[in-house]
Formats: sequence, structure tokens, C-alpha cells
Amino acid sequence: MGDSFAAMFEESLKHGDVKEGEIVRGRVIQINKDHVIVDIGDKSEGQVALAEFLGPDGQVLLKEGDEIDVYLESRENENGLCVLSKEKADRLKVWDEISAACERDELIEGVISQRVKGGLAVGIRGGVKAFLPGSQVDLRPVRNLDSFIGKQFKFKVIKFNKKRGNIVLSRRVLLEKERAELKEQTLEKLTEGQTVEGIVKNLTEYGAFIDLGGIDGLLHITDMSWGRVNHPSELFQVGDHVRVKVLKYNADTERVSLGLKQITDDPWSHAAERYTPGTVVKGKVVSLKDYGAFIELEEGIEGLVHISEMSWTRRVKHPSKVVVVGDTVEAVVLDIDAKNNRISLGMKQLEPNPYEQLAAKYPPGTSVKGRVRNIADFGIFVEIEEGIDGLVHISDMSWTQRIKHPSEMFNKGDEVEAVVINIDTTDGEKPKISLGIKQLNADPWAIIPDKFKVGSIVPAKVQKVLDFGAFVELDKGVEGLVHVSEISDDRVEDPRSVLKPGQDVNVEVISLDPQERKIGLSIKAANRAAAVSAAQGFGSGELGAKLGDVLKKKGKKQRRKQDEDEEEEE
Repeated sequence: MGDSFAAMFEESLKHGDVKEGEIVRGRVIQINKDHVIVDIGDKSEGQVALAEFLGPDGQVLLKEGDEIDVYLESRENENGLCVLSKEKADRLKVWDEISAACERDELIEGVISQRVKGGLAVGIRGGVKAFLPGSQVDLRPVRNLDSFIGKQFKFKVIKFNKKRGNIVLSRRVLLEKERAELKEQTLEKLTEGQTVEGIVKNLTEYGAFIDLGGIDGLLHITDMSWGRVNHPSELFQVGDHVRVKVLKYNADTERVSLGLKQITDDPWSHAAERYTPGTVVKGKVVSLKDYGAFIELEEGIEGLVHISEMSWTRRVKHPSKVVVVGDTVEAVVLDIDAKNNRISLGMKQLEPNPYEQLAAKYPPGTSVKGRVRNIADFGIFVEIEEGIDGLVHISDMSWTQRIKHPSEMFNKGDEVEAVVINIDTTDGEKPKISLGIKQLNADPWAIIPDKFKVGSIVPAKVQKVLDFGAFVELDKGVEGLVHVSEISDDRVEDPRSVLKPGQDVNVEVISLDPQERKIGLSIKAANRAAAVSAAQGFGSGELGAKLGDVLKKKGKKQRRKQDEDEEEEE
């Protein structure tokens, strides 16, 4: 290139057309303290600052007689010398070289020097600075541009303006071209079932994208491991090298599905041999659900401990009350379904079954005490041991009282005594325990017919007042009904207006049915008997009872005579 400049210079001398702002060829004729004197021909000399020829350690990089290219800044200074510049000549030559490279579509090599607004600054030939936009750094957007500083790459010039000193580069264009070539080579040899190597390019919630060489394949999270994977980041990092198997390849859409676990055998293929029912196993709790806990027995094999299999007696509301994720626990294999990849486990089976000795411990007739744990419409559940309940049915609460709902007699937490009626072990492993409270005492109906004869008048206490009458207590636990029609001789619309709970009254037994366990009572009949007795000077008690009989007979005679009179009138 030097010869061409020399020829241009000599030609310019002949025609006298060397102009300021152009590059000329000269010869070094003198080197002094601050300048280098250069002969540029036609008896013209110029000076160049010595600093433009110094190396990194201060040594002078030329000698007298050397021919150099310089830039003619001015034909004459105050000393009559031409003003020359070696640096400007070099810079112009670099721009010419870059311009020529652009015309030939050649690549430019440079070093990324610093981060600037919108991208990176790149140093290329002769210290010329170029701009690399952030969007042209890589195939994908780069979050950390600082990681590229100091690195050397080849670039393609996508914009060049010599007058403005503007050069824009692209690395992405080159990468896309390389990737397209690599993709073509990869697709030519890619087949399903093939094991290939790749680089983890990106991670998502559902899987990892693996660069196989110009084309990405998806390794779905379900195909990463035979075991449980919550997120791909548990196994991979971007940049990792992996060996994977091609599961599916669609040449039309260029979609590739990959698998990692398929490289190894499915552990469930031999699970039935290793995990037979009754085998005691150990594993790690990997997941908790409302219905139980999943235990990892080995990579790819998990078993479920259902909430009902965690304790014989504890009422486990949630598995977290028993185990925590990460715990190592022991369990017993209850059942295995290798075809559907299911193993049922039990933890309570490691402990003795407390129900097995229950029937022997509590034979029928045994008296027990416990706390009312729950109240239902049909009865109450009494805890006789921790986690072991017995049911007192509503029909077994009282011999004589009619109970509409157990809450009339009991509250949650009440301590009660009961008798074991039966323990049924035929329906499953958890027995049904039947208890009775009324069985603590003898059935009063064995003596009620003799104690409360029809026609007798007895004292009573009002217990409950309802629309149709009132229930009164004749004796402890013995109740009878006073119908609304038997309260008074006067018409009673609302029994509550006449009777109050706790009120003492006298009643006459007007009916008694041992089979139905019903006693019919009358307040108005008792009042009539008392009035007649008082009028005739009789006392109460047995005499009152006899008087009642007399009044009944008298009343019957009067009614009979009335009927006969009515017949005669007819």
C-alpha cells in the first residue's frame, strides 16, 4: 500500500495537486527532541510530533531514512514547515481498509472495550471505535452485557459512514449463519431413539431447552427423572452438558422432544419383586396432601400413606400433624399395583393393634367412664380410651324419658358413665362399640304399674311444657303426660299460660301402658277429687283415692240415669 501512496505523491508533484487533508509519502531526515523532520519532496519539509512515534516504554519506533506515510494538515507553519501527522494518516488508512472490507463483505475483528448506552463499544483496527447494539450481541437478548467486556470476536459491519465516523457492528448475524449451517448438519442425522449430547440453553417451569447443535429440543420436566422433580433447576443449570434421548422428532415442524430418564430402566419394572405386601420399608417424605403423605422409597418409586393408615387411635386431621416433608420414616407395604405405579403404605401397622384386645378388655356389662367427644342426632360418642369411642344411642339413654335430641341431656366434654352393651368386630378392623347409660339402673317399668295404679293421685313436678300438654316427673326418671285437655275444667288454649317448669302439682293416673311405656295423667281430675274430699271432710292419701273411686261410681250412675230419662222422653 506504501508504493501506491508514493506513486500518488510523485504524480501529485508533477501536477502540483497535493492538497491539505491528504496522505503523502515522506522520508525521515532528522529526529530531534520533540519532532521528526520529514521530506515530502518538491523541496518541502514538514514536522511530526515525536510522541506519535513512541512505543509503550518510550522508545522511538523509527530512524532517519525511513519512509513513512503522513497526513498533510497544513502546507506551512510559522517556521515555514509543513504540518504533518502520522496518527491521522494511520487513522485514514484504517478507515480506507475498513471501507474496502465492507465492500468485499469481509468480517472485522475487534475487542469489546466498554458498555455504552444501548450496547457495547468495540475497538477495531488502529484504535477505531465501533458500536455493537445490545440486540446484536447474541442470538437471544443478553441481560448482563458486562460479561462480554474484554472478549475478542469477529463482527459483520451492518452500517458504515466514513464522514461521520460511524461504524455499527453485529455479532448476531454471524451466529445466526453459523447456527443455520449447524442446524442443517444436525437435522440430517437426527433420528428418534437416538442418544445425543447437548447444552442446556434455557430453563422454564415446565422443562429445559437443550441446544443439540443449531436446533433446540424440549426436555419436559416429566421426562427428566423417574423420581419427583419440582423444578428443572433442581437438576440443571444453563450451560450444563447433558446426554439425552430423542423421544419424538417432527421433520416438518422441526420439533424435538427429549428424555433423560429414558436412558435408564424404569424402576417400576422390578418394584413388585422388591416391595411385596408386609415388607417394612424406609423412605423420605416428599409431599403432603389432605388425604395422606407420599414417601419416596427410591428414585422414581413413591408410596402413599393414607391419613387413615397413620395411627390406630389418633384422629389425624392432616398428615402434617404426624410427618413433615423431608422426614425419614418407616412404613409397611400394604398393597402394590406396579402397572399403575402405586404402592399403599401404612405406618400404624408398625405398632400393636389396640383393637385386637378390646373385646376381652371390655366384655358386655363392663362399666366405663369417658368424655362426650361428639353429639349427633342419633346419640353421643363417648371416648373410653384415647382415640377409642363408643356410641350411646338415643334409645339407650333413659328408660322412661322421651328424648328428642341428645343435646337435651348432654354437652360436649361432659364426663359420663355407661355400660358396654356390645363390641362388634365383624365390620372392618375398627370395631363398633355400643354403650348404654340407662342400663346402669334397673328398668323402673318393672314396678311402675304397681307403684302408680290407675286412679291414684300422686304429687308431681312439671318438667316441660309444650303446645299439646306438659310432661311431669312422678319419681326420679319417671315421667307422664298431662294432655292439654286434662289440665283444667276450663278450656286451655296454651298450656304455658297455666303451667311452668318446676311447678309442683297433683295428678291422677288415668292411663298406663307398660308396652308403650306411657303414663297418662290428669290435673283436673286430681283437683276434682281434692275438692270433693274437702267438701265431705275426707282426708287425703288412701281416703282420697277411695273417694275418687266413689266419685267415679257416682258419676257413672248419674250418666246412666240421664240416659234413661232421655230414652223415656223420646
